[in-house]
Amino acid sequence: MSKKMSVAFICIHNSCRSQIAEALGKHLAGDVFESYSAGSETKPQINQDAVRLMKEIYGIDMEKTQCSKTFDMIPEPDIAISMGCDVGCPYIGRAFDDNWGLPDPTGQPDEIFRETIDKIEKNILQLMRQIQGGVYCEKRR
Repeated sequence: MSKKMSVAFICIHNSCRSQIAEALGKHLAGDVFESYSAGSETKPQINQDAVRLMKEIYGIDMEKTQCSKTFDMIPEPDIAISMGCDVGCPYIGRAFDDNWGLPDPTGQPDEIFRETIDKIEKNILQLMRQIQGGVYCEKRR
């Protein structure tokens, strides 16, 4: 049996979009790939609107299993995905494999957060299909 690929979801503060992606990756595609999130900076806590809505929608408590972390605190990923470079992409030592181009919903109404969460869910499911279909080949080390 081959090792699961690892995917890192990256944004600046690792407090909202990337945390949602990590949680949904584990929840929806945990049997296909390992999910991590990180940023170039950290925040003292995960965005509380994201925490509340992820509990409400999926029953996932991100505060119990996740924390804000920098890229050097996670394993080197096979796939690195930027959540969106609207505020400048962090440098991770290599090019991103994809940029999901998602605006940061911080400070926006729940409707905007829900739209962002829905887009991340769709992207996670698409990524899962791509990995299962062999679109991403496991890195040769």
